[in-house]
Amino acid sequence: MFSFHHVFDHPMARGFQSRFSTQYRCYSVSMLAGPNDRSDVEKGGKIIMPPSALDQLSRLNITYPMLFKLTNKNSDRMTHCGVLEFVADEGICYLPHWMMQNLLLEEGGLVQVESVNLMVATYSKFQPQSPDFLDITNPKAVLENALRNFACLTTGDVIAINYNEKIYELRVMETKPDKAVSIIECDMNVDFDAPLGYKEPERRSQNKEEPTEEGGDTSSYADMDTGFRAFTGSGNRLDGKTKGIEPSPAPLAASDIKRGIPNYDFKVGRITFIRNSKPQPRKIAEEDDTMNRFIAFSGEGQSLRKKGRKP
Repeated sequence: MFSFHHVFDHPMARGFQSRFSTQYRCYSVSMLAGPNDRSDVEKGGKIIMPPSALDQLSRLNITYPMLFKLTNKNSDRMTHCGVLEFVADEGICYLPHWMMQNLLLEEGGLVQVESVNLMVATYSKFQPQSPDFLDITNPKAVLENALRNFACLTTGDVIAINYNEKIYELRVMETKPDKAVSIIECDMNVDFDAPLGYKEPERRSQNKEEPTEEGGDTSSYADMDTGFRAFTGSGNRLDGKTKGIEPSPAPLAASDIKRGIPNYDFKVGRITFIRNSKPQPRKIAEEDDTMNRFIAFSGEGQSLRKKGRKP
């Protein structure tokens, strides 16, 4: 059990009283003693620190939420995190396994912990480290739910999220407005890059080109199935004799094929029914006009008496 209170009472340290900075020996969460299962720490980006850290932080003029910068001076690797609880043994902090991998730390390695202020995130881009991430129905919703256990993001880190009892790793490709951002109570746009090792499916090239509207090749229409054609069957006689050779459907000629004419007057939201009707002869058209001209009381009367006979 050792205390850090005397460090901040030193005259040279009075100028840094608004900044928390110390070293801890780090261990993975599986090494945390206690009856409770702390697997929730592995699902996020927060660490467990000793109670003395809370005592020092309460004496300093720091901003909330508490965010920290972790640095491995031996490998010159760094990342950022939040704090979950202050229940670790003195001189020890517990980190998620994926965070120790990013820092290239082993069990019992030394890590520098410093308090920092980060800007609020507005954009982030992730690259899944396996094509299996594409099997998720709604990856953005899964990632959004997983990021609730994170406090900040650092460009270059490989974070791990747990979904359906499977671990998915994602590399943070880009963050805005800075390389390290806070994602607590923020409105952040999320984008995905192609997964590592992903290959797009090959598209089959079409060998046959589609015929154009004018001057197109009609040979493909002539080879089509004739289907049903009226009055092309064979006849049967009552005496049982065959009636010559059974006729076969004549092949379609290119001239027999009628293609549709587009409606150039088409308007969106309007349906037009075009019916192919033959033009009526001129005489029939005139008779129809006369029949349609109705004039009241213009009929001729009929008499029961014949003309020329006296009653």
